[in-house]
Amino acid sequence: MLREIVLDTETTGTSHANGDRVIEIGCVELLNHIPTGKSYHVYINPECPVSPGAFAVHGLSDEFLKDKPVFAAIADEFAEFVRDARLVIHNAAFDIGFLNAEFARTGHPPFNLPDVVDTLSMARRKHPGAANNLDALCSRYGIDNSRRTKHGALLDAEILAEVYIELIGGRQVGFDLSLQPAARTAAARQAAAARDARPRTLISRLTEAERAAHDAFIQQLGPNSLWREYLGETTPEAS
Repeated sequence: MLREIVLDTETTGTSHANGDRVIEIGCVELLNHIPTGKSYHVYINPECPVSPGAFAVHGLSDEFLKDKPVFAAIADEFAEFVRDARLVIHNAAFDIGFLNAEFARTGHPPFNLPDVVDTLSMARRKHPGAANNLDALCSRYGIDNSRRTKHGALLDAEILAEVYIELIGGRQVGFDLSLQPAARTAAARQAAAARDARPRTLISRLTEAERAAHDAFIQQLGPNSLWREYLGETTPEAS
């Protein structure tokens, strides 16, 4: 059973090295690439101001965040939710950098970036030279992102889960293997019935003149011709 967590964060700015912090985490659980409906979402008091640029992106203000728990208060439950799962993140280096900086403060083991599925890298390999941000991918795959007036970690994780499924093959990922065994058996029976119902003898479209010309050509090849064996004819020597 493959368990994956599609994850997104919002932050106070763009550089954890310069002291920016995580202020929102959103996670969506997938089992064998299918959403389970289970999610994790939390707002976090960063204990530092939100930059104007970041506020313009996600709209999370200092006033809104001031009564939210600090990261240390939610670190254990967050780590437990993602434990033993493969993470799926768009532009993974950004989110993992921030989360590992937070874990360093709380003493939790860091995430291993090479183990994370980066959907941005996947999209760039699949669509080289094209725009591969989340909005562009939604447009490309026909995914409704009309609710995304501003960035939000949980909403973005939900949308990214849909994008991820499309990147790995969309609805064709499972083909008939997505069916239960009984359904696969029924489908196989239907296919066999359709195959058996097809006429087995095709009507010849040769004219009489074409048929006569072909017979004359076969006669010229002699009694041991492979054509005679193919047509089921016997030769005088074999009779």
